[in-house]
Order: sequence, then structure tokens, then C-alpha cells
Amino acid sequence: MITVKEAKALIHSRIHVLAPVRRSLLQAACGVLAEDIYAVTDIPAFEQSSMDGYAIRFADKDQPLKVSGEMAAGAGSMITLQPGTAVRIFTGAPLPEGADTVVMQEKVSRDGDTIHISDAALVPGFAVRAKGSEARAGALALPKDTPLSPAAIGFLAGIGVNQVSVYSLPSVSILVTGNELQTPGEPLEPGQVYESNSYSLTAALREAGITNIHVLRIEDNLNSLKYQLATVLEWTDLVLLTGGISVGDYDFVLEAANHCEVEQVFHKVKQKPGKPLYFGMKDRIPVFGLPGNPSSVLSCFYNYVLPAVEQLCRKKDPVRTVKAVLENGYTKPAGLTHFLKANLCGTNVKILNAQLSYQLSSFAEANALVVLEEERDVYHAGEEVEVMVLPGF
Repeated sequence: MITVKEAKALIHSRIHVLAPVRRSLLQAACGVLAEDIYAVTDIPAFEQSSMDGYAIRFADKDQPLKVSGEMAAGAGSMITLQPGTAVRIFTGAPLPEGADTVVMQEKVSRDGDTIHISDAALVPGFAVRAKGSEARAGALALPKDTPLSPAAIGFLAGIGVNQVSVYSLPSVSILVTGNELQTPGEPLEPGQVYESNSYSLTAALREAGITNIHVLRIEDNLNSLKYQLATVLEWTDLVLLTGGISVGDYDFVLEAANHCEVEQVFHKVKQKPGKPLYFGMKDRIPVFGLPGNPSSVLSCFYNYVLPAVEQLCRKKDPVRTVKAVLENGYTKPAGLTHFLKANLCGTNVKILNAQLSYQLSSFAEANALVVLEEERDVYHAGEEVEVMVLPGF
């Protein structure tokens, strides 16, 4: 067995970023830019009012001004402002030629076509958006490797970009093994349990922005598993197998992976839950063999699979690690790193009950995993411990 640190380092060293693809802006959302984006024009392309009011020459602010026209957003023709006059203007409208300042309408009294300004704080250039103040033509607008957040997508749209090159999001195949598994909603036969791993994995992948997910349910049959694994390795970017990775008579993942010429990088990690974790590579395709117990699956997902998914598309791992004060003590055998379902509140963290690997109820309540070191056995309340904050919290 290898340590948790060694396992994470081996995975990180073997993952290759997927090739970039060209996408429309909305298709690229949640991805990462694979190119530098340069502005093709000044944005705004003209001096622009940032509020409703009156466009004036600042030098004329202390005298009555005749309103000589009106400029609305989207106005196609330009007005030239004459000395001693003002132009009614609205948010987003081009500033008239000759104007240099906008007075907000609340600071103006109007008598017919004449206005009087009462704004002691008015300064030259007030409420005027300078040409190119958002982006200059030819300037770098967003650099390569920028995450395409909703704000980044909006910014690119606002400077006229409609397509970008992004790192591909991986397609993921989930192979679920186990004769005992029944589909939720169907009646349980003797000896059956409801299959939940594909549901939790699919939900976790979708939370990470991955939507190209294929789930296959396979009986505990070596030939079936060989065939299905060989098939998905022809077209998928990442393979997750759940169950069948231990050493029982019906655990066929290792044999099937070897048959498909998957290079084993490691099998078994000094951790609980998830000790039988397997990781291999088929050319550039990562293959994870996850234990069958539901808590083990999710614990391994957040520790190993999610960082690999994010590395494939050059994203940042969303799982944060912080320090927190332990509210309740815990005793474990030395020799394994423990990942315990927990609730983090401020700077305190509480280890939850129901820590066995088949128990998902506590994971459903948890917002974090407490990491207890391999060498230690006793942890006392009041100690500072390492905490993994789960995505979304």
C-alpha cells in the first residue's frame, strides 16, 4: 500500500490536459480559456453617459442653460453641444460632441427649456464613461487559463466575442458492478440493495460542470466487464468503476483492467474509507477503480477523482483545505489516514456519527471531511485538525 500523499502525487503526475475545442460563449461557460482574448474595438466605442441627466460643458455649470436636444441610448446620430446649452441624456447614450460632463437629473431644476444646476460637488467628467474604459482595441482582454465564470462570459459578450477556445470538459463513463444492486424505485428482492453510487457520482460530476456522463450497470461477470471496459476505453476521457476492486471471488476489476492493457499505477492506499482504491492509465485515459461502499466512493471521489477531473480541463480543484478546532475527540488505529464526515461551523468542526463506509446518511449531512493523520491514533477535543471543505459549502 502507498500513502495518501503518494497516491495524489502519482495521479497528478499522470494526468494530461485535454485538447482545446472551439465553443460558443454559452457552451464554453464553466470551462477554462485555452487562448488569450484581445479586444477588437474600444469598449465603449464612444464617450457614454453613466446616468440619466443633462450633458453640459463643465465651464457652463453656473449659468442657466437652454436644453437644445436629447440623446437616448442607441442614438445613431450625434448632436453637437453649443456653448451655453445642455442636452437631455439617458444612461448608455453617447455624449454629445463638445460636452464633457453629465449632471444627474436630481441636481437640476427645469423651467420650460431652461435648466439651473445646483450641484456644488460637480467635477469635470462626472458620470462620463471614457471611450475604451472597459477594453482598448488590441489590448489583452482575458488571458489564457482564465476560468469562464458567469462574469467572464458576460464580459466577453460585452466586448463582442461570440466564440472562444476552451479546454475540453471530459466525457466520463461510470461502470457499476454488482449482482446485488437494484434500481431505486423497484422492489427489493432477497439479498438486494439499492444502487446509489452512480447517482452520487453523477451528481458530484454535474456539480463540477461535467455533463457528458454515461452509466453502465454490469453483472459480476468477468467477460461482460472486459467487454464493457474495452468498449468505453475506445471513446471516453475518464473511466470510473465502482465495486469489484477488492480480492473476493466476484471482484473482477483488476483482471478486466489488465486484460484491457490498463497500466496499473497503484492499488490500495493507506486510508479509511477507500483502502482498495485503484488507479491506472490506458494511454492518456485515467481509470479509477472505486470501492463499492457508498461513503468510500464519495470520499475517494473528492480526494482523487475530482482533482483529476479538474486537471483534465485545467480547472482549479474546488475542495478547499482549512484548519479548524475539533469539537469532539476521536480514536483510531495508527497506520491509516482517516477521512471522517463532519460539519464545519466557523472555526470549529464536529465529527459526525455513522462513520462506517456503507453509511451515507452522515455524508448527506456533512459539509466537510476531517483528515486524521496516518501515524496518529488519539485526537482530543480542542485540537486543531485539517479539514477538507466539500464543494458548495
